[in-house]
Amino acid sequence: MMTTRIIGTGSALPANIVTNDDLAKIMDTSDEWISSRTGIRERHLADDSETAAVLAAEAGRKAMENAGVSAEEIQMVLVATSSAENYFPSVGCQVHKMLGLHQAAAMDLSAACSGFLFVLNTAHAYIKSGLYERILVIGVDTLSRTIDWTDRSTCVLFGDGAGACVVQKDEEGIIGMSQHSDGSQSGVLTSFAPTQKTPLSEAMPGSPLYMEGQAVFKFAVKTVPDCISRLLEKEEMTADQVKYFVLHQANSRIIQSVAKRLKVSADKFPMNLDRCGNTSAASIPLLLDEMNRSGKLEKGDVLMLSGFGAGLTWGATLLRW
Repeated sequence: MMTTRIIGTGSALPANIVTNDDLAKIMDTSDEWISSRTGIRERHLADDSETAAVLAAEAGRKAMENAGVSAEEIQMVLVATSSAENYFPSVGCQVHKMLGLHQAAAMDLSAACSGFLFVLNTAHAYIKSGLYERILVIGVDTLSRTIDWTDRSTCVLFGDGAGACVVQKDEEGIIGMSQHSDGSQSGVLTSFAPTQKTPLSEAMPGSPLYMEGQAVFKFAVKTVPDCISRLLEKEEMTADQVKYFVLHQANSRIIQSVAKRLKVSADKFPMNLDRCGNTSAASIPLLLDEMNRSGKLEKGDVLMLSGFGAGLTWGATLLRW
């Protein structure tokens, strides 16, 4: 039976690195306060030239080079983002132009920090249906532009970046997937765009990212291990068969709690949030690219990808590398 396989990875991070000590110069915080609670020590922040589309295109270009495929061979571009600088054209269409993907359809999908899993699973559905055979999937966010930089409880968490994978029809790859949403909890993690005055409504200034940290933490440490366990059970596999659990990089305490609940060694949970912070939809493909290029992944390795985000949304993808 044919499935979907990742054949190449790429990533892009803004050039500017902001450390916890840098933040301590502009707000009441410290490296110890941030790192002890989150595991984060620095993050990359985009400047005016480093838009979501620019970062996404760079990550996509590297993924295509890593996969050894040309622009003509890409049939679709799927981009996960919740922080594009413009409503339209989509980031996917901008990437389409920048990379010369003239044969490809392109669109964006918004599922916040779960976004990459949702576009990966969507690509899998397209490939399984027979509509396409090779798709570029990208997760990108520049949440630094949506944050209240006077709110030390949230602004210290996020960084900007993009990660990408080329996926194609193959005999091995994705084993199973699971994705979920709970709109009844949408108020715990929000951000509103500004609106213009119309004949029937007043202009709204919008609002920066707002998060109820404890609510999101409790949600994550419960739903992520449950989602992973159910997917493993569905596919008749065990956690021992998984080489790495590649989780959304939000908080080291969340990742450690998930490992503990699954009764799996923390060594199986790679992290790069100490250097990147929470890059939202980019976090999983960023980490995958890092692992791929450092030689940690070998053909046949079983990986469990899992994440959670605003919506609320969450999911998991079990695959063979």
